[in-house]
Amino acid sequence: MTSQAVAAPRRATAVRRFRIAEHKLAPWILLAPSVLVIVALRVIPLFLGAQYSLTGDGERNGVFVGLDNYRALLHDRVFGIALKNVGLLFLALPVAVAIPGILATFLFLKVPGHRFYRSVYFFPVVLSPVIIGAIFNILLSFDGPVNQLLGRAGLGPVDWLGNGKVAIFSVIAVHIWATFGMALVIFLAGFATLDQSLLDAARCDGANLAQTVRHVVIPELSRTIQFVFVTTMIGLLTGMFGLLYVMTAGGPGGATYLPELYIWITQGQMNSPALASAASMVLFVLMLFVGFAQLRLIKRATKEA
Repeated sequence: MTSQAVAAPRRATAVRRFRIAEHKLAPWILLAPSVLVIVALRVIPLFLGAQYSLTGDGERNGVFVGLDNYRALLHDRVFGIALKNVGLLFLALPVAVAIPGILATFLFLKVPGHRFYRSVYFFPVVLSPVIIGAIFNILLSFDGPVNQLLGRAGLGPVDWLGNGKVAIFSVIAVHIWATFGMALVIFLAGFATLDQSLLDAARCDGANLAQTVRHVVIPELSRTIQFVFVTTMIGLLTGMFGLLYVMTAGGPGGATYLPELYIWITQGQMNSPALASAASMVLFVLMLFVGFAQLRLIKRATKEA
């Protein structure tokens, strides 16, 4: 047997090994740019923020102070109000998810004018929070159009933005109106993957709309529902700064503070970046806890459905 005949199988084996290695390496090469961006812009700043939250402000700038900033947060009345308002956001979450879910169901059923409604529902998403806040400042003012309509209906005016017990609910309602269009689009994308044969089988079995939604739509769209729940809660926790700043600026009396507004004011107006970093870490841990808790609850609910 010649040397060339012996070398040929070795070259073929080497080529096969190279192709296998290339096949395994290709996904990592494709993921590398995204991973590098996440590490550079998310992970590293997170660790730097955690480190900075353990230092002092003012005369103690850069000095290690341990958990002093976190102890200060525990005794801060405004930060306590911000955390209580996070609880209200959690209570408002089912409404924020149910509204786009129900509307997406109607659009999926192709009610008359569904194409027009789809564009109308998504329109608020493209507006700036500053513009939305300015519009609703006018609508919800004490002598504004909303209270004028209430007066014509024989009801008394409501101080939508000046009453501490009402203002936070007003801002949450405006945020839900301004952002539900994105969740609606996600639900519609989920409906596009729904197995039509299951719906046909439900109709043949005589299932009404509520039974079809409970036993067919919800189990089939469980992943989509989980995604919408988590992203909506993250949006409530981190996407309301513009509305809060324009509509109430945290007032009256700090009643509409949320952690993100507290962080901004602590960082900018109070010039306490280390304390703001500690508040940011608390918000990060809170988001992780809420996200994982939601996933567990939703998985359990969808399995029962």
